[in-house]
Amino acid sequence: MLHNVHGLIFTHNRTYNLRELTEPRCLSSVPFGGRFRLIDFTVSNLVNAGISDVGVMLQSRYQSLLDHLGSGKDWDLAHHTGGLRLLPPYSLPSQDNHSELRGQMDALAQIEPYLHEIRQDYVFLADGDIVANLPLQKVYQRHIDTNADITLVCTKKYTGDPSASVYFAINDAQEITDVISRPEQPVGMEYLNLFLLSKNLLIHLTQHCATHSLYSIRDDLLAGMQHQLKLVPYVFNGFSTRCTSVPSYFENSMALLDPKVQRDLFCPERPIRTRDRNEPSTYYAPGSNCHNSLVAGGCTIEGSVANSVIFQNVHIEKGACVQNCILFNGTHIQANANLNQVITDKKVTISPSSVLSGASHYPLVIAKGSYL
Repeated sequence: MLHNVHGLIFTHNRTYNLRELTEPRCLSSVPFGGRFRLIDFTVSNLVNAGISDVGVMLQSRYQSLLDHLGSGKDWDLAHHTGGLRLLPPYSLPSQDNHSELRGQMDALAQIEPYLHEIRQDYVFLADGDIVANLPLQKVYQRHIDTNADITLVCTKKYTGDPSASVYFAINDAQEITDVISRPEQPVGMEYLNLFLLSKNLLIHLTQHCATHSLYSIRDDLLAGMQHQLKLVPYVFNGFSTRCTSVPSYFENSMALLDPKVQRDLFCPERPIRTRDRNEPSTYYAPGSNCHNSLVAGGCTIEGSVANSVIFQNVHIEKGACVQNCILFNGTHIQANANLNQVITDKKVTISPSSVLSGASHYPLVIAKGSYL
């Protein structure tokens, strides 16, 4: 177990275009998979490896994330010493007086006092929106065995938008020889925005970047200092993905209906944990129909559901038909409504006999609290 490793999670919003899904919340807090938030996968990866101290760096639209994480008890992180630490947001001086994030190295510079207080010798840094079940103990062991400066998790399977991704070229000695940032087409291994290094090196790099006005991990640290540091890859072959747009969110959610993906992502030896809502079992009324779908607890299904992901406390009335949809917590589909390739945010109500349809490459998104 990795008792000598600390976890740090970035939750900052990017230029990803998830439209209505990120208007009321940060990217890491976007619901996913019927029961989870995106950040659940990163936090669970750290906890499953035995990491007991985790810091979460906040920036904006973080209220739902605070509500979700709470004290960290659902991840066994509610400790008197250490455990879950929610690191407050910061503001940078600007003409319009708004908060402005210049890059992740800049975020680390703002919490440098916290970095000095870390009790462990090593630090995992990860984004809070990567969907994967990662064997972090193996990543740590590779870091030690190769005497790496930084060990970076990557995959052969391309998961994200190339214009928002980083790729690695790897030589026969299994070392990273080139860092390719935001190419037009995927090339080499795709970086999964998770890396391991020593606490002392992290502090040194943070101070170096701060004094030289360097703000980006991928551009200024990885690409800019690749010949000064020993960068070692850890190639992960399991299911992994990122949601960089509404279509990619829809596609990744639908992928969970594949039993192979479910077994890979939700393997029993490394469970994905989330906030315990103590919901009752879902009620399926006589005459209802549910096929090839993920349905969370607390729902009432009186109509028909197919190829869909249904979150908690969704009510689908008699005669309603839901196909190829993602319905967030508290959605109410009234009688005889027909939905196809639609994403409803929380507490959406669809009126009787409504017909709503999107497309797989451009699903229809209904904003939180809407009544249609």
